[in-house]
Amino acid sequence: MNAPPLLRAGVIGLGVGERHISGYERHPDCRVVSLADFCPEKRAEVQGRHPDRRMHADASAVLDDPEIDIVSIASYDQHHFDQVMRAIAQNKHIFVEKPLVLTEEHAAEVREALRRKPQLRISSNLILRRCPRFLWLREQIRSGAFGKIFHIEADYQYGRIHKLLNGWRGELPGYSLVLGGAVHMADLVLWLTGDRPVEVSAFGNRIATDGSAFANFDLVRAIVRFQSGMVATIGCNGGLVHPHFHKLEIQGTEASFINGLESAFVYRSRDPGTPPEQITEAYPGVDKGDLLEDFVEAVLRDREPEVGQDAVFDALSLCFAIERAVHGGRPEPVRSI
Repeated sequence: MNAPPLLRAGVIGLGVGERHISGYERHPDCRVVSLADFCPEKRAEVQGRHPDRRMHADASAVLDDPEIDIVSIASYDQHHFDQVMRAIAQNKHIFVEKPLVLTEEHAAEVREALRRKPQLRISSNLILRRCPRFLWLREQIRSGAFGKIFHIEADYQYGRIHKLLNGWRGELPGYSLVLGGAVHMADLVLWLTGDRPVEVSAFGNRIATDGSAFANFDLVRAIVRFQSGMVATIGCNGGLVHPHFHKLEIQGTEASFINGLESAFVYRSRDPGTPPEQITEAYPGVDKGDLLEDFVEAVLRDREPEVGQDAVFDALSLCFAIERAVHGGRPEPVRSI
């Protein structure tokens, strides 16, 4: 007889959350046993694909279940804070779809609750760290092949404006494309460089969604000053007529990187006669559940996961500064949570 799994997981929110199931179960010592979604049609659809899992209409059935060790929170953004805090109270390890929470005050409450329970692990699905092309780029930067990085352009090009005009994002007052999208680019810049952001200025508009119920900026451009002197432009573009894409340009004293849909290019010379090097590592090359096997291993080994607690709050801190700057119309400091 096979031994039972060491860890039992539950998933709340079965849109993207359904893709967490296979991610957890890539680890031989984890099994997803319980699922929850408020939508009866979604529950019936997912139950048909996963008939051996317990299915619930209420997230509390997962959060309060003493048999569950790990919970994935993939519900709508406005529910994350309450569910995260309840999971902490119930001593569960937590994997959260971004953003972790929607306000700095809630982020500070979560951080403090986690300080009181240092045995708990938390992570967020900042999945671009697993992109093969960006992994290659990080190795190149860390090796010194790009020299000193002095400028970065990182733009979350949404390419799915219908999600802002229809569905829950359009209905949620003040849905933030910065917290829901640009957070990927903020984390990517921090992870690639290891630099610390100091101050943010930002501008935005909502021309592309004008006349709709969407009530926040659908375009945001932030200029971020870092401790090293590096300057980065970090933004999100919800109205662009273009496929979903992570625009990234890295400029260093020895080389420049430009991401593309099919391949990327690295320029190692200023001579116009010298062609760039084509980079063919896969992009995006990742699945929504790719961080979960490592998260399970981190829980079992009592170590920080690949996207650890500090990384989650660092990316959030930068995004909250961007939100303050774009809505306040003045430069804002980056306040660490």
